[in-house]
Amino acid sequence: MQYTLLGKTGITVSRICLGCMSYGGGELPDWALGTRGWHVNKEDAREHFKIALDAGINFFDTADVYSAGLSEEITGEYLREMASRDEIIVATKVCGAMGHSPNKKGLSRKHIIEGCDNSLRRLGMDFIDLYQIHRWDFNTPIEETLEALDSLVRAGKVRYLGASSMAAWQFSKALYLAKEHGWHRFIAMQNHYNLVYREEEREMIPLCVDQGVGVIPWSPLARGFLTGTRKRDGGSTARSQLDAFAKDMYYSEDDFLVADAVAEAAKQRGVSAAQIACAWVLQAPGVTAPIIGATKTQHLKELIASVDLKLSAEEVAALEKPYRPHKVLGHSQPAAKAMHA
Repeated sequence: MQYTLLGKTGITVSRICLGCMSYGGGELPDWALGTRGWHVNKEDAREHFKIALDAGINFFDTADVYSAGLSEEITGEYLREMASRDEIIVATKVCGAMGHSPNKKGLSRKHIIEGCDNSLRRLGMDFIDLYQIHRWDFNTPIEETLEALDSLVRAGKVRYLGASSMAAWQFSKALYLAKEHGWHRFIAMQNHYNLVYREEEREMIPLCVDQGVGVIPWSPLARGFLTGTRKRDGGSTARSQLDAFAKDMYYSEDDFLVADAVAEAAKQRGVSAAQIACAWVLQAPGVTAPIIGATKTQHLKELIASVDLKLSAEEVAALEKPYRPHKVLGHSQPAAKAMHA
């Protein structure tokens, strides 16, 4: 495994972050985000965590909304069992609906502090290394959100703060206000970025590079679209058939041309398409560690191996050539499916 610093901090993270959204499922309340039909249950998840830790991964990301908190419970249990707490970086997120009440979602001071306490309880840990706002909340003043997050750091419940998909102007405003008030600022941006969605290269990633913010992209494989298993006439895996969110974001002819380029590069290298797609994200300027998820252990091992796959300038150019601009995807917060990342 390779390691790097997370933004302008002193903490070192693996170049791969294990995304834990897939762990959970089961019978969930109607408001919950779950991986219905393609989740990894608790018993099978054990091997995933062992493989990740044995490979040297020390960075793990989940969220309160994933399977109504079950993902946090599974993540916490196996990390407590298999890892030393002071050697790993645990990240989780707050903002999404955790019930029907309007006060059980968003970024109010009330929900943030309660959400943090509940995440700590589910994780079975005394602190969260990286606490992230899952999306921007248009109903709560950003000053209220930032002050509440700062209070969690000062209380010792959180070590660092991060954010996820939003407009660059929003993130810039948050960084500026935190500095102006002397609050702890965001040190990481978890954004939507992969070979078929590169709009983050316009403003967000340059902003993060300029401000020393670590970039930890979600969905580096475009929710499986870049693995070579998606077909123009319909998906061929359980997830592709059930994942309506992915079909709303990808599956245009331009996207398939990018997937074709990935498949060709994989064929020439004798590796999997997923490894090529992940290697491209790893080499992209500003990227600290892509957040990878897997439902099969073999896929997890392949993605871990992609850290050592170095693409040539010619390969990168060929992979990027078919890209066509997209509308903004993955930023909205009110709909539950938009949080499923």
